[in-house]
Amino acid sequence: MHDHLLVMAKAPVPGRSKTRLCPPCTFEQAARVAGAALLDTLVAVDAVADLTGARRVLLLDGAQQPWMPAAFDIVAQRGDGLDERLRNGFLDLGPGVIVGMETPHVGAALVDAIAAARRGVDSIGLATDGGYWMIGLCAASVE
Repeated sequence: MHDHLLVMAKAPVPGRSKTRLCPPCTFEQAARVAGAALLDTLVAVDAVADLTGARRVLLLDGAQQPWMPAAFDIVAQRGDGLDERLRNGFLDLGPGVIVGMETPHVGAALVDAIAAARRGVDSIGLATDGGYWMIGLCAASVE
């Protein structure tokens, strides 16, 4: 199986990440919050990838940082808006699951999403605010 578990993230750089936290945070503090959230998510996704055999990918907007886990393939985001970046992520990498950078608590749901994609079923993790936190596409959806 050539599926992936992909974390879509912006590199935690002061002035570029989590700026909606400023104020009360400084740009540096907001970047540290973003980095902590991303690292927690990468650790959780790494554990799910161990269970499922899925490829680990970090779809990154920005430069790779030394603390980012070596087990993840780093792929640059392509496109202008979120819609293009998501579409291009699936086009470049094929079937699998894309999750946001602040979702370390969803391990079991990611296992289910990978299993669904392998059965030919797409999935989405809906958020209570009307958005989503995960998209899973099977091979038929990506072709």
